[in-house]
Amino acid sequence: MTKKTNTRQLIFVIPPNANLFDFAGSAQVFHEAKEQGLDIIIKFCTFENKLTTSTKIPLGKIENFKKIKAEKGDYIFITSADTKFVLSQKFNPSPSFLNWIVKCYEIGATVGSFCVGIFILAKTGLLNNKQCTTHFNYTQLLQDLYPQTKVNENIIYIEDKGIITSAGATSGIDVALYVLNKITNDVFTSKVARELVIYNRRNGASPQKNIALEYRNHVHAGIHKVQNWLQENLNKPVNMPDLAEIALMSERNFTRVFKKETQLTVNEYITILRKEKINELLKKSNLTREQIANQCGLQSVRHLIRLMHDN
Repeated sequence: MTKKTNTRQLIFVIPPNANLFDFAGSAQVFHEAKEQGLDIIIKFCTFENKLTTSTKIPLGKIENFKKIKAEKGDYIFITSADTKFVLSQKFNPSPSFLNWIVKCYEIGATVGSFCVGIFILAKTGLLNNKQCTTHFNYTQLLQDLYPQTKVNENIIYIEDKGIITSAGATSGIDVALYVLNKITNDVFTSKVARELVIYNRRNGASPQKNIALEYRNHVHAGIHKVQNWLQENLNKPVNMPDLAEIALMSERNFTRVFKKETQLTVNEYITILRKEKINELLKKSNLTREQIANQCGLQSVRHLIRLMHDN
């Protein structure tokens, strides 16, 4: 397929023993976006001749990476594979493939990985001195094998200088929605998510194990925007009129709809977010309780202590 001028490419690199859900779910997001009119090209490539999935489903002929020409503004996603295989001595991607990834990045393509696909990406050296993440079971191993990386634990995905890395298999869908939002807008992305019945849109800072996500199982775009804002601005003062404005509602209607969609009042939800944030920050021994209180939007250490002991 000839690439039209200014048409963005979404390129999925499929390794041997690929995890089917990793690339199928995220690719489906972009396919739906294309069905709804987005001018993109979705491509799949590999660096092996014969491919099967980790569940032994054979894949048809997939184009070799050497035939793919990435350009500035394109996205390349290295999908994951069977973890034992990726970490074994049998798995050894060729230098030509690794150099291709580096060259694509250097010309301005954004490069990403899903789950343990990061161990492939790390071989290129592109993760050196960059923030990154992977499945929580392998973050420490990643840091040990590649000490020049800056591994973040317990987050869904992160982007640093044109490199996007993500956690477990479902996080590929989160990354796809994040990228879609970057190249379009929130309204279009929400439309695609709703069409795919993806209720739980997570931002990158969301922990991989996160009780607050239990209250995102709805399709109300305005309430999702408020929940996103609260998670990203927990250190800032919160008032109902501003939150209602984010949701594009009256204050009275906003509080009613928020409770209907989440089964919580706004203040109850904020308290849950603060408790999670407190637990996260307490793991950082270099922070004082006053600093933790400030980052959680609390007015005093006394309030912090009360939340710490409130079950």
